[in-house]
Amino acid sequence: MNIKPIEGFSKLSKQDKIQWLVTTYLNDKEDLKKILEQYWNENIGLQKLHEEFSENTLSNFYMPYGIAPNFLIDGKLLAIPMAVEESSVVAAAAKSAKFWLNRGGFRTTILNTKKLGHTHFIFKGESAKLQHFFNFKLKKKMLETTENITKNMRKRGGGILDIEWLDKTSEMEHYYQLQVSFDTVDSMGANFINSCLEQLGKTLKEEIFSSEDFTVEEKESLEIIMNILSNYTPECRVRAEVSCPLWDLAENENISAEEFAKKFKQAVTIAEIEPYRATTHNKGIMNGVDAVVIATGNDFRATEACAHAFASRNGRYSSLTHCSTENNIFRFWIDIPLSVGVVGGLTNLHPLVKFSLELLGKPNAQELMSILAVSGLAQNFAAIRSLITTGIQKGHMKMHLLNILNQFQASEKEKKYFVEYFKDKTVSHHEVIGRLNDLRKKQ
Repeated sequence: MNIKPIEGFSKLSKQDKIQWLVTTYLNDKEDLKKILEQYWNENIGLQKLHEEFSENTLSNFYMPYGIAPNFLIDGKLLAIPMAVEESSVVAAAAKSAKFWLNRGGFRTTILNTKKLGHTHFIFKGESAKLQHFFNFKLKKKMLETTENITKNMRKRGGGILDIEWLDKTSEMEHYYQLQVSFDTVDSMGANFINSCLEQLGKTLKEEIFSSEDFTVEEKESLEIIMNILSNYTPECRVRAEVSCPLWDLAENENISAEEFAKKFKQAVTIAEIEPYRATTHNKGIMNGVDAVVIATGNDFRATEACAHAFASRNGRYSSLTHCSTENNIFRFWIDIPLSVGVVGGLTNLHPLVKFSLELLGKPNAQELMSILAVSGLAQNFAAIRSLITTGIQKGHMKMHLLNILNQFQASEKEKKYFVEYFKDKTVSHHEVIGRLNDLRKKQ
């Protein structure tokens, strides 16, 4: 296929973009073109709104929007919205919520809300001189030059918390940082933080160049590399936990409460010491977290990056959750950094995001942090509970059954048959297909 680059693609109309794509890459197949068109929203205004969220938009990519009810969080009973395509995530969260509903529910603590950003720069002059200049002249000036940017945020109780000068020359020659901590209150704050940092970088350069404390050579050696927020916010952290007497763990799982607690703690300990297990363990946690992050219009990529960096903070990748069984009390908790917002971005634009936040009682950013942490903890509890009792596949594959049947265009009658057949059996892809073929041969 001899395909030529296209100029001005972004300036084409949506229909022209689709036609070019179908003609160039898809052999003018009308059925493939219709796939894009069938996912357009019939509400023209809503479709236009969606298209303006991103660039070169041709269609919409829908994900299931589900609800996990019965979450008792800090005394409030909530139904949690989850946007996720993976089978069993919503069901597992709901099952955990129901389990803990009559055992005290979930409790949360906001440990901190500090967010970070950096001005990264090169300076080939004397380090001690630069530090002295920062401490006695530059820091005050920097706070002054950002006052216009931080004014509204300060009115809401946030703003710049501190500016630190960091010498990084042991890691990279002539490399320094300004590390700036922020409180962005109810917004995620990326644009606010980056605007402040760009002004700080500008002030750094202007003040050094206008100062008589530095030589011409030192001034010319200054190079601002970049001004950018960090998605690693280890101090913007929340704890969610559950606890109950050991004997309250007893259920119809063919396992005693004591044995359940022992095996559960062993499973968590394995995730704490074994990175191969920790990776899958934490992925399951993020199934719960990300589903709510997406449903509330926040950035799941930033959330993922931060959580996994935090899981590696001690030099080895480890579990985000922990467990103890002391004095006959079972306790299970998560400490997780979460930088999210409830104002700005999609929160004011996407109708389903607005719905999600209304459903959750219009939480502030700290309350949303708590809900997200609880969702991750609930997901992890459900996964470990399955692993140490019935095994992970029994529940997961039962939820996956309809996906398999839909893949082979099963009728409603066939679906009903298989749901009944696998009511007390573990679903396997091989058996579903074999039995479906047998059924169709008989028909």
